[in-house]
Amino acid sequence: MKKTNSILLVLLLCMAAEVAKADFNFGTPTLVPNVNSKYVDCLPRISSDDLTLFFTSSRRPGWEYDDWDIWVSTRANKDDSWGEPEKLGPIINTSVVDGCPSISTDGLSLYFSSTRAVGYGSWDIWLTTRATLEDEWGEPRNLGPNVNSSSADAAPTISVDGLTLYFASSRPGGLSTDDFWVVRRQTVDDDWGPAENLGLPISSPYDEWTSEITADGLMFVFSDAFIPRPDGLGNSDIYMSRRSSIYEPWGEPTNLGAPINSPSYDWGVSISADGSTIYFNSNRPGGQGDHDIWQAPIEPVVDLNGDGIVDADDMCIVVDNWGTDNSLCDIGPMPWGDGIVDVQDLIVLAEHLFEEIPQVEPAEPVE
Repeated sequence: MKKTNSILLVLLLCMAAEVAKADFNFGTPTLVPNVNSKYVDCLPRISSDDLTLFFTSSRRPGWEYDDWDIWVSTRANKDDSWGEPEKLGPIINTSVVDGCPSISTDGLSLYFSSTRAVGYGSWDIWLTTRATLEDEWGEPRNLGPNVNSSSADAAPTISVDGLTLYFASSRPGGLSTDDFWVVRRQTVDDDWGPAENLGLPISSPYDEWTSEITADGLMFVFSDAFIPRPDGLGNSDIYMSRRSSIYEPWGEPTNLGAPINSPSYDWGVSISADGSTIYFNSNRPGGQGDHDIWQAPIEPVVDLNGDGIVDADDMCIVVDNWGTDNSLCDIGPMPWGDGIVDVQDLIVLAEHLFEEIPQVEPAEPVE
């Protein structure tokens, strides 16, 4: 009630205000606590409830199958620390390479990559399911020839509705050695349709490998690989492509820049369902091992006119742009907005109302 009253009060006080740049920034990356080791820890994938973190690790203590296996860490709530990682059992982890997990929204389907010999190519994409969150994972099944090929098919990403699957492949017909491909289906009970190259501007003459689509379906985050894009900061960088609605094509990719990207290898990205946190792996200085899993907050720019405080003037900027797609004040419910200036943006501002914003030289907001 207090928040609603604050919004109404500010709306009554609204008058003309100068519009400034507003979008979102990344906070300082930190190591994900209790998860990393002195070995390679990479390819994180956070569950939709933020309580389970799947990742791939190489030769950490306890490995007993191959030197690349899928591990998982859990926590009781988002304020708790991550528990000691545990490897998934021998049904999923085998004597070959198993990794690149992608978990469905309901937590009951786990897509992953494997080099097990009964597939179609050097790498294939597999699926294991369980009836409830408390059940054990079932015997994995190969996703078949519409998804897999005689080439390397890996790094799957399942959409929130379970109807679109993105993955990387080195099959013929791409724009480079490794491109993003996509398969679709009408319902979760249907078979996957034929694979299509995701095409420009995401697939490119450079190499693309790992990806994720955010919970709202409006942002596609991915990393380049062995042939990096020329605007990168290091050997591998993380990029994003955005669209104003799920019916629109993907826009031109943008390098996430520092502090997410660095002169090191930065890749293997995942974003929490509420859009508040980005997870990725990097071999930048300050880690524990060869590659480590890092996290950073994603922060909406709420001081819209840059005067050092979130107040009525910022609310007025939203009201003046009501119903438009002006990204200057489209900051909710995700930090990158939802394509329209509406009550969701007022709610975000209300959560920061009368908050003083330090006047420091900020990183350039991500567009």
